[in-house]
Amino acid sequence: MLRAPRAFPYQLLLPATIVMLAVVLFPLGYSFWLAFRNMSLYHFRVHDFVGLENFRLILSESVFWTLLAKSAAWTFVNVFFHVTLGVLLAILLSGPVRGKVLIRTLLVLPWAMPQYISALTWRGMFNYEYGAINLILKQWLHLPPVPWLSDPFWAFVAPILTNIWLGFPFMMVVALGGLTSIPGELYEAADLDGANGWEKFTNVTLPSLMPVLVPAMLLGTIWTFNNTLIVWLVSNGGQPADATHILVTFIYKVAFTYSRYSYAAAFSVVVFLLLLGFVVYVMRRTSAQERTA
Repeated sequence: MLRAPRAFPYQLLLPATIVMLAVVLFPLGYSFWLAFRNMSLYHFRVHDFVGLENFRLILSESVFWTLLAKSAAWTFVNVFFHVTLGVLLAILLSGPVRGKVLIRTLLVLPWAMPQYISALTWRGMFNYEYGAINLILKQWLHLPPVPWLSDPFWAFVAPILTNIWLGFPFMMVVALGGLTSIPGELYEAADLDGANGWEKFTNVTLPSLMPVLVPAMLLGTIWTFNNTLIVWLVSNGGQPADATHILVTFIYKVAFTYSRYSYAAAFSVVVFLLLLGFVVYVMRRTSAQERTA
């Protein structure tokens, strides 16, 4: 019987390894290298090593801490509603609902659509005079129109609403998969103990969903924190007056509008380290809880 050469598995891995090096590791390493230099539009070809100067400048500016707070608020609100709506809809759809397949298909559509199309569509609906949302507020609910895109507060709320609509289907699909793996005997035992619906949810459903929800929430946190497209398109590049920027959109504008490449690279490294620390902390906490369970 012929045996495959010992190098054959590595040959199969070689194309994927080359792609990973080209699209992940090389840009990451180049960003780290660039973060310690002074490359900009004025020092594009000849740039010098400046050490930690870019990081010192970032951490000493109030704009970083303001954007970090806004990014944390943006991420927390989005992930909270993604999980809450996703789990709620999954529980409703796991019961006897007429037209369940059609409803599931319709609810998954926001997740299946390209994000830039959804973002531009929502931006049109947020138009003060002709947008569908203000028309509904005025004609159906008899409420005054909201300056979604011109007031700094509402211009920040608008991308949040858009991203909530885009993100809850993912959590719903994850929760639906988790619900199917819960043994029915657990609910039968809860019924015998006289548990009501809320007690069954908190003592049976939610603990059983946590093994699938925690990784999904971790992924959702990283995706949302790094989501440049929705904020950029809905707010038209951080408008009004750059009041709706989060960290990643500010980095994009610094790099491609102000051409401060090393400064933007240092900013991206700081964001990378923040997310890496968050992931390590969550993984250690969850693994510790599993060991003590």
